[in-house]
Amino acid sequence: MEQLRLALDWTPNTNHIGFFVAKDLGFYEKVGLEVTLLNPADDDYATTPAKKVEKGLADLALSPFESVISYRTKEQPFDAVALATVFQEDLSAIVVLEESTIKRPKDLDGKTYASYKARYEDEIVKQMIINDGGHGVLHLHYPAKLGIWETLLNKEYDATWIFMNWEGVQARDKGVGLRQFKLADYGAPYGYSPIILASKKVVKKQKLKYEAFLTATKEGYLFAKNEVSKAIDILSVYIPEHERQIDLLKSQFESIKAYGADDTWGKMDKKAVCRFLDWLCTHKLETTRLTYEDLVWQG
Repeated sequence: MEQLRLALDWTPNTNHIGFFVAKDLGFYEKVGLEVTLLNPADDDYATTPAKKVEKGLADLALSPFESVISYRTKEQPFDAVALATVFQEDLSAIVVLEESTIKRPKDLDGKTYASYKARYEDEIVKQMIINDGGHGVLHLHYPAKLGIWETLLNKEYDATWIFMNWEGVQARDKGVGLRQFKLADYGAPYGYSPIILASKKVVKKQKLKYEAFLTATKEGYLFAKNEVSKAIDILSVYIPEHERQIDLLKSQFESIKAYGADDTWGKMDKKAVCRFLDWLCTHKLETTRLTYEDLVWQG
């Protein structure tokens, strides 16, 4: 059996369901792979998933698309490449409590924001505020990554960035009203998230191994789309105990609408990627001009 280690971007949730399905139902084994799923809670997110790939602690990572850009353009570049995307559309949003006085992004001026400290994150959010007519002035805070969601619920900070198909469902389950701001609605053509990241030279060297992984992973996600209850039964065992009250059925139905189909799962539209790259450069969030071909695995 060939070994592969995938560093998850968060504790197990419905974004990851296809990996757990593929592992538990033997889809990886069928293509000659033994896949280990690395939980970021094991080191309390001390090392990001992409950094684990760079350091050789993992072979693949789940991350937002901008991590690929960031690693390719840092002072000492790492040859990160996006192999596939889990979702065909952006299921994330900047959120505030519905009871707050913040009705739209420009109202975030002067407010507090709980950030994951990703390279472009803070500037993306500030630019969204500016696009809505504000000044882009935020008071930034960097809590422990795995506790960021709770800081909003506990009213420690005014806003943060979440997945609506996970924390958004959790909020509804708890009766907590949220107001969401989708980046695309305010002139920010956000990229794909999460994507599967790897080292380009390693993938080139072991192409068949990584292609087998993607084939089995796609099978896992399409199974989760077509056999929702069975897939949820598999995933539920891995959900952290403190999150097991979430309605996994609701979360999964929110998720599968963005999977795409057999011929589209995992694919990243070139125009969409280029729009995001151009937007980053136009707003001076990035100065290096990269292309779709630089960042997305071409097979």
